[in-house]
This record gives sequence, C-alpha cells and structure tokens, in this order.
Amino acid sequence: MSDHPGAVFNRMRGWEGDVSYAGHSLPLRLLGGLHALVLSGRAPTLAAHYPPNPAPDGADLATALARTIEVQEDALLDALTSAPQTNEVRRAAVLIAVGHLLTARHGLPIALSELGASAGLNLMWDRFALNTPFGTYGPEDAALTLAPDWTGPCPPRAAPRVVDRRGVDLYPMDPRDPADRLRLLSYLWADQPDRIARTEAAIAAFDATVDRGDAAQWLADRLAAGPAKAALHLVYHTVAWQYFPETTKATCRTTLETAGQKATPESPLARLGIEVDDRPGDGAAITLTTWTGGAGVTEELGRVDFHGRWLRWQLDAD
Repeated sequence: MSDHPGAVFNRMRGWEGDVSYAGHSLPLRLLGGLHALVLSGRAPTLAAHYPPNPAPDGADLATALARTIEVQEDALLDALTSAPQTNEVRRAAVLIAVGHLLTARHGLPIALSELGASAGLNLMWDRFALNTPFGTYGPEDAALTLAPDWTGPCPPRAAPRVVDRRGVDLYPMDPRDPADRLRLLSYLWADQPDRIARTEAAIAAFDATVDRGDAAQWLADRLAAGPAKAALHLVYHTVAWQYFPETTKATCRTTLETAGQKATPESPLARLGIEVDDRPGDGAAITLTTWTGGAGVTEELGRVDFHGRWLRWQLDAD
C-alpha cells in the first residue's frame, strides 16, 4: 500500500489505531466500499472481474482496482469512515430453537428485545424456518429456511408467538432504506450468493424497529415499561456483547438481575447470549438465563458457528 498514490491510500496509511479485524477492520471497509460500487453499477470495469464472472487475470484486476479507486475516490473515502456492519441471518437458527424451547416450557407469547441489533433482521426469526435431522421448525410460509449442520438432540416442538419486537444499536441501519440495504449487502461477498439471497429474503420480511442508542439505558427503559402481560420477555444479543463498553455491560447485567427479581411465572424474563467465550476457536457459546422471580437459572445450550453454518445443541427436549 505504501507505493500507491491518492487520497484513499493516504487516508489508510495515516490511520490511527489497530487496522486489523480486531480493531477498525480497515481492509474490510475498503473492500465493502468497492463491493458497494459494484452492486450499485458504479464500477462496471471492476464488476467484470467479480463473480459470477470467471476468475480474473491478476494484472487486469489490479488495473481495474486502481482505476476504480481513482475514479470513485469520494465514495471510498466515505466508506472508510464507517465500521463494517453485517447482520448474519443464519444465527437465527439458535433463536428459532430457543423460541420453541421457551414456548414449550412456559406456554406464553414472547416479547423480543435485541441488544446490538444492527439492522434488526434477526428480530424476524419467528418468520424463518429451521431444518434439522428431526424435521423442520417454523411456519409453512417461512420467508427463508436455515439448514445448519445440526448435531445433538431434538429441540422441543412448540410454535412460538411473538407479540412485540424491538432492538437497539449505536449505529442502526434500516433495511428498507436503499442506502442501508446496499451497505448490508456490500459486506456479503460476491462469491457467497446463498448468503446474499438469505439476507435479501430477510429484508423482504422485515417490519421491526431498531432504535439508536446505548444498550444500557435502552434496556432499562424497555424493562421498566415491561412487555405485554402474560408474556415472556426475551432479551438477546448475538456476537455483540464483546463490543459493548464495560460500563454498558455492567449496567445491563444489573438491570437484568433487578428486573429478574420482579419476574413471575406469568411474566418471565429470559436472556439469551450467543457470544465469544474462552473457546474462540470453537464458535460461540449459547447461554440462556431465565428468571421467574428470585435468582435466575443459567443453562449452557450448546455452541454455534459464528456464521451459523453448524450448531451443536446439547439440551434434551423437556
């Protein structure tokens, strides 16, 4: 990169902080910006080298990249200002299984609150289907079907009914907005057509709300208002907790414990985490804590690939 002229590479060379995936993910910002140009038809020369076209000659690709970066300098500088943001729909496989589990146990409708919801596509999980070795879970007219490599016992069968859904994110996107939709799709690479198709299907089914704000205050307000009576309130986060400030995490934990003390069997509270733990090379841990009044009960439900490609369920049906 040190040899390349122009404002885009000058901006990248002068970037402060960690540019890797563990920090600002600077290379992904550039690649997402380039893909957005291809998807929007603003970089036809570069698009000719993207799938489903044949693999390009290295020299031809380099020329097309250099030309695109030069011509689309302003758009790419803008792309560098925002962190990559995706909404991995395949994680909803866990939500479907947990929704059936909670419905089987409590027999109540469910209110949803998602922390770090991004564009909120996983707030629509009850409209997706899940294929397992034991059959399909979800509605017959599902917006899309997820088929992770499933191992473990059969989850319970009890169709969930969602009565309220809302999320929060510091930088939410509205998938109904053309610019936000393009941004979501730009971080799904051109050689992943199945992933793009799933995301587009989830966007077509979307009708939730994602508020802009810090998760701690939003959760406190949400729990203070309370879900509909005779409903279970499910608070969840999927590979988002690690990005929250420590103060936000601590406040959320305290808020949940306090609300859990006030929960009842008629209005339980549950928290589902699909998050990185001390086994990062083995996907994410699936952890469920449920309050029906008093101390919460925490269960380890299994593990799931970060992109939902496999799921190891370890809890027998009740």
